[in-house]
Amino acid sequence: MHLTQLTLDSRHTAIRRDLGNAYDMHRTLARAFATQPDAPPERFLWRLDALDALTGRAVVLIQSNGPGVWNHLPTSSVQVREKSFDPASLAQPGQRCQFRLLANPTVSRQGKRYGVWEETAQRDWLVRQLSQAGATLHDVECTRNERWVLRKPGQAEPIVLCAIGFEGVLTVDKPDALQHALRNGIGRGKSFGLGLLSLAPLRDW
Repeated sequence: MHLTQLTLDSRHTAIRRDLGNAYDMHRTLARAFATQPDAPPERFLWRLDALDALTGRAVVLIQSNGPGVWNHLPTSSVQVREKSFDPASLAQPGQRCQFRLLANPTVSRQGKRYGVWEETAQRDWLVRQLSQAGATLHDVECTRNERWVLRKPGQAEPIVLCAIGFEGVLTVDKPDALQHALRNGIGRGKSFGLGLLSLAPLRDW
């Protein structure tokens, strides 16, 4: 797997536009993984990790199967850092890891999907998701609690999402299941920058 960290200067007009709309950001990032002009981009996950209103500095993390091609970005307003990693090295049986996740907790009622806004219910949702992903939650802090209103071009009604940031400690129970979650993300809204699970050994966080 491959990680790319983009440090962006939001004073640039195009970057400021992308930061204001997850649809636009996803479309811009996807261009780095489109191997052919008419082919769909390769699968990737991403997350806006930081946005400093004072300095205009924003940090976007992208996870993909291989490196992207970033020459379509304004070079004077973007810094690119990249590294590769092996998911298996982060998912050893019994290993304790710190994690970071920006997710879209949801529940289904009568065929419709609703966001989970209550803190205890959000934690319960996370416990279930991590259990399915082969991990046990030990400690968690809610670092972001945001209501996103997204407008897709050509679509009259906006999409409203809850975006909840979680940081905490987990133990790996089933390495294969956790590696699958690392590769594919957790929950819904992945195109909007949600679902990317980041792990680090407890000693290295």
